[in-house]
Amino acid sequence: MKVILVNGSPHEHGTTWAGLDEIEKTLQAEGIETEVFWIGNKAVGGCVGCGGCEATGRCVFGGVVNEFLDKAEGADGFVFGAPVHYAGPNGNMKSFMDRVFYAGSSSFRLKPGACVAACRRAGVVTTMDDLNKYLTISEMPVVSSTYWNMVFGFTAEEAKQDAEGMRTMRNIGHNMAYLLKCMEAAEKAGVERPAGEPAAWTHFIGNGTVSKR
Repeated sequence: MKVILVNGSPHEHGTTWAGLDEIEKTLQAEGIETEVFWIGNKAVGGCVGCGGCEATGRCVFGGVVNEFLDKAEGADGFVFGAPVHYAGPNGNMKSFMDRVFYAGSSSFRLKPGACVAACRRAGVVTTMDDLNKYLTISEMPVVSSTYWNMVFGFTAEEAKQDAEGMRTMRNIGHNMAYLLKCMEAAEKAGVERPAGEPAAWTHFIGNGTVSKR
C-alpha cells in the first residue's frame, strides 16, 4: 500500500511540508509506503476546459500535472497539502488540482484522501473546504482527524511546535492507514467495490442538451 503526499507550497520545506512530514512519519510507522510529491515553484497554468484530456486521461499541457498523474495510478491513497493565500489555496495548487482532477479523475475513485492547510494565522477552514471538494466529487473516502486538518506557523519550525496541529496530522496518518488496511481486508474477503451509476448530465437552460464547458 502506498500513499502520495502532495506538497502544493512554493516552499519545499515550509509549513505545509511540516504538516505532511508528520503524516508521512506516522504512515511509515504503520507500515505504509509513502512518497512526497512537490509541485515546485514554477507557474502552473490553469485548466482551460479544452477537453483534450478526455481520450488520454492526461492534460494536453503536460508538465508537473502529468508527472503526478503517472504516479497517481499506482497509489492507494493521497494527502493534498496547501498553504493559505488570501483565505484559499495558493494559486499554483489550485491550478494543479483543477487540471489533475479534470484530466485524471479515474485515478482517484474510491481511494482514501485527506487535505491539509497551513497558515500563519487564518484562512485554513475556507482553504480546506476548497480542497475537499476535489475529493468528494471524485468518490474518494475522506480521511478525517480529531480536528480540522490544519497547522499554524510562519515557519516550519513554528509549525512543528503546534502541538494540537501535529497531533491532528498524526491522527490523519493513523486513520488513513486503518482505512487502507480495512479496504485491503475487504478485497481479500471478496467484498466487491461499487460499480457506480452511469453518467448523467443535466442543466437548466434550453432543452437540456449538454454542451462543452
